[in-house]
Amino acid sequence: MKKIYYLKTCDTCRKILKEMDTTNYTLQEIKTEPITVQQLDELYSLTKSYEVLFSRRAKKYTQMDLKSQKLTEKDYKQLILDEYTFLKRPVIINETGVYVGNSKNNIANID
Repeated sequence: MKKIYYLKTCDTCRKILKEMDTTNYTLQEIKTEPITVQQLDELYSLTKSYEVLFSRRAKKYTQMDLKSQKLTEKDYKQLILDEYTFLKRPVIINETGVYVGNSKNNIANID
């Protein structure tokens, strides 16, 4: 399965998608088509962590004062399900692995 979870209003996601050949990928825009529990569990099985999938750059992270809280894996999962901006993006799945986030090193490793 080749899939990309992204946000169309995210400049970085748009730039990455523009530079990639996405013809064989299923694209899921997470604001208009929120991630499901099953999809998040599939991502967890690939990454072994909800925290890895969690974005601390989301504005709500600061607004909700989550930095001062001790979050568990269960908390990360629920936060991602409750608010699409908490999913670190893009999440790219292909036959070589799963790539979470937009770090230059991460993006350079996508086949």
